[in-house]
Amino acid sequence: MPNVQTTVWIDSPIQTVFNVAKRNEDFPSFMKDVQSVTVVERDGARVVSDWVGTVSAFGLKIKWTQEDSWDDDAFLCRFRMLKGDYDKLEGTWTFSEVDNGTKFESVVDYEYRVPGLGPLVYKVIHGLVVKNLDDTLAAIKARAESLK
Repeated sequence: MPNVQTTVWIDSPIQTVFNVAKRNEDFPSFMKDVQSVTVVERDGARVVSDWVGTVSAFGLKIKWTQEDSWDDDAFLCRFRMLKGDYDKLEGTWTFSEVDNGTKFESVVDYEYRVPGLGPLVYKVIHGLVVKNLDDTLAAIKARAESLK
């Protein structure tokens, strides 16, 4: 299963960054590839949301339902897809105080199988996943730094 790890340093306090990341329903307002996020259940640290993302390079929409488990004390989120267009999607977001700012690390394991596609197409898909995660971290960085 492919694994993607991305990290960004954010010039903003950890609590600010964490709060921006926790409000995924706001993502469509500042992330171009997120069309919608609808929270369908919120029970303490557990949040279930319906997501619609776009792959603009191919004019595609990708839909999934995701469960997030937030640990406010550890500044950590574990997430996993409950159902959707991926075969598997899960990972962690970790936030830590570093150099008077916040280190935001994302680790994602995913699987997206399409019968009959060759290795070259899977490399393209992997590249799109990496770009999407880099863009996500950059958008959260920009949003958190604007709130400083």
